[in-house]
Amino acid sequence: MDRNTILAIVLSVVVISVGLTIQTTFFAPDPVAVETQQTTSNVEAGAAPATVEQAESIPLSYAPTSNAWNSKLPGSFVQSGTAEKSQKFTYETDVFIVEFDPVGAAVSSLRLKDHLDDGQPVEMIFNNGDYPPAFSLYAGNDFSNPIDATFNYRINQDKVEFTQTFQMIGADGNPTDEQFTLVKTYRFGRSDYLFEITVEFTNSQNKAIPLNYDGFAYTLAFEPQLGPEFHEKPDGNYTYRKFYVEQDGKKSTPKLRDGAYETSDFITWTAIASKYFSLIGIPDATRYTLTLKEGISEDIPLESRIYFSRPAFKTATGKDTFRFYVGPQLKQHMAIYNDADQNGFGLSELHLEKALDTSSWLGWLESILKWLLQFFYGLVPNYGVAIIMVTILIKIFLQPFSKKSMQSTAKMQALGPQMEELKAKYKDNPTKLNQEMGELYKREKINPLGGCLPMLFQFPIFIALYGLLNKHFELRGAMFIPGWIEDLSLPESIINFAPLSLPLIGSDIRLLPILYGVSMIFSFKISQAGGATQSGMTGKFMMYGMPIMFFFILYNAPSGLLLYWMVMNFISIGQQIYMNKKRRRTQAQSESSTLSLRKVGKGKKK
Repeated sequence: MDRNTILAIVLSVVVISVGLTIQTTFFAPDPVAVETQQTTSNVEAGAAPATVEQAESIPLSYAPTSNAWNSKLPGSFVQSGTAEKSQKFTYETDVFIVEFDPVGAAVSSLRLKDHLDDGQPVEMIFNNGDYPPAFSLYAGNDFSNPIDATFNYRINQDKVEFTQTFQMIGADGNPTDEQFTLVKTYRFGRSDYLFEITVEFTNSQNKAIPLNYDGFAYTLAFEPQLGPEFHEKPDGNYTYRKFYVEQDGKKSTPKLRDGAYETSDFITWTAIASKYFSLIGIPDATRYTLTLKEGISEDIPLESRIYFSRPAFKTATGKDTFRFYVGPQLKQHMAIYNDADQNGFGLSELHLEKALDTSSWLGWLESILKWLLQFFYGLVPNYGVAIIMVTILIKIFLQPFSKKSMQSTAKMQALGPQMEELKAKYKDNPTKLNQEMGELYKREKINPLGGCLPMLFQFPIFIALYGLLNKHFELRGAMFIPGWIEDLSLPESIINFAPLSLPLIGSDIRLLPILYGVSMIFSFKISQAGGATQSGMTGKFMMYGMPIMFFFILYNAPSGLLLYWMVMNFISIGQQIYMNKKRRRTQAQSESSTLSLRKVGKGKKK
């Protein structure tokens, strides 16, 4: 490598490293101090399905800011009923461990029993305690004003019911005789990843429920983020969050403006989708206003919030029903809500499986590759081995295209001397040069794009396989090699030197990116040995700059992805070595034949 090449690579790495160092040094998030207090709660007798355990009571750092709730201003309301218990408690089904908070009648934790993180049930609510708990209610559509009154609760088999009474504030700033009761009920299926929330209001007087704030009665929210927890954007697990909306049988990705999206049209459902899990909100037939919000805070990356705002009531009583799917992105758990006989709620034709995050135009190819991966896993119950076998099969399928590409490239290389002569001869006449080169290609029956076009067939497979290996649910927690690659959905690590953290690579030394980078450099060298030489800065950057760049880009890629690319590289290297040997053998035979002909010619002259 010459001085300019080295300088270009070093400067690129230095600029990125300095930028990240400045960000982590001077703009690091402040530590969050959380006080905890151990409390206990008792459950009334007869609540067989539920278990109540000792839980932490975390002081809430948010407070009401508007005049709708807990205020002395006219039109607001205050809690008038008492509450017997304020401690958090847990409720379990076959699939959920739910921690309820009577303060706000909300959910502070929701864990999935059958899916683990570090041996513990995975948490579906990413909240550090500085935000309202999930499924809180807001007065009107003021998203800064959670109703954090303390509710009474009782557990009755598959239901957890919260109740509280509120009193309206009159024009003189004093409580009036008008009261309303709020009943918020959670209903669970025994083995469903879907549950139901009903919100019921009853006015003490025979007139409309007195909740009307700019045309809205209340808002039900899921916030601030869908779990599992992560702390960078993007993190080492290539984490993301996406919004989807289902309307009139069509799934769409809403376009957020300034981090928000709002619609008052009827929707079937809305979803937050991540790599492996989804939250899907399914309202009833009321014309709610749906608001989606995203943002990036210091402690909750990629905030993803869903708000259902209910229009003001026109009657003395009102009852709304919402359903939420919170679980894995697996079709077998989502499609059961298309048939009323297959789920515990008698629901049908919801088509929640549309929330599966698949490639839009290559979903069919991704499904084929997934079937192959599962097939090989059935033969050898190791997903690492299955990925290698799928890679080999893909390489065999692409062999005719790869061979044609190499042959076309070899023909182009053979014309190198003639092309250089034409460039020297017509260096001052580009039009004539192009014409002569076209005639040369035509005479030698060579398509200049012959080396590139076959490669286009590989791109759809590459994109579909990238999508599959990046989010295939069964790879989550799947081990390949004990002690090294223990989770194919995560980057591997051979050395961890935390708490020390280096720019670009963090606190881990990873072997797969190193092997991948070395295989890229070796592949370029083998190609050059086969005659595919590139001179100057371009050739040197391709040989050294590209592998270094991809080393950092893919350093935190999931192990399954890097395993595929590395195996593909090694197979290509073996193929290129074979082609080089074959070419040299053919060239040696040709030279031997030419030498023999020359000797025969000389003999005849004698």
